[in-house]
Amino acid sequence: MSVMMCATACNEFYTTPMPLLLLADDHPLFRTALKQTLTQSALVDAPQCVECEDLAAVQAQLEAGLEPDLILLDLHMPGTLGFAGLASLRGCYPEIPVAIVSGDDSYQRVMRAEQLGASGFISKSLAPAELELAISRLLAGDVWFEKTDGEINDDVEDVAERIASLTPHQFRVFSLICEGRLNKQIAFEMSIAEPTVKSHVTAIMRKLGVRKRTEVILLAQKLAS
Repeated sequence: MSVMMCATACNEFYTTPMPLLLLADDHPLFRTALKQTLTQSALVDAPQCVECEDLAAVQAQLEAGLEPDLILLDLHMPGTLGFAGLASLRGCYPEIPVAIVSGDDSYQRVMRAEQLGASGFISKSLAPAELELAISRLLAGDVWFEKTDGEINDDVEDVAERIASLTPHQFRVFSLICEGRLNKQIAFEMSIAEPTVKSHVTAIMRKLGVRKRTEVILLAQKLAS
């Protein structure tokens, strides 16, 4: 779990407080390019940025009391399990807007992000000017979705609601189950007792409405893309 902090000076043309962004992406070069674009932007007040390389780090920051104005969440970052990470954040922290950031901006992904409660979908292929505009609108409380033609046939809202009911610790156990970890391995990874893991697993299965670990994994796969 890795967290970094970066604060930039406030743009002299604005008197409002610096916005606080949580950049959740496991690619340092993308985070650096994004911060540079926003620092030089005429549309966005130079932000204070907290950087996280995996979802566990994001959850740790939020549990510690961090209140970002916007979370930019990479779908393929470790621990996110596709859209399951979005569902978890929306369930545990509904007051914090989350925008998905992805190189795959297919119609199905954009629509699914909107369907599951994201405030926006930002393609990594956006030009800097479009990126500035997208984030400025999101910080202003608007939404940002660039849609193309297509169809989305499956319904994942019920699965997302069940995953959203998990606590942050339960979601961490859930994600490790989906990686194929045994209870003993999960206990070691999370530095908790194995009976505690078993209690989490029981609660997770009850909330998800399943009886087997394989069913947990199958549910997660419905939000993987």
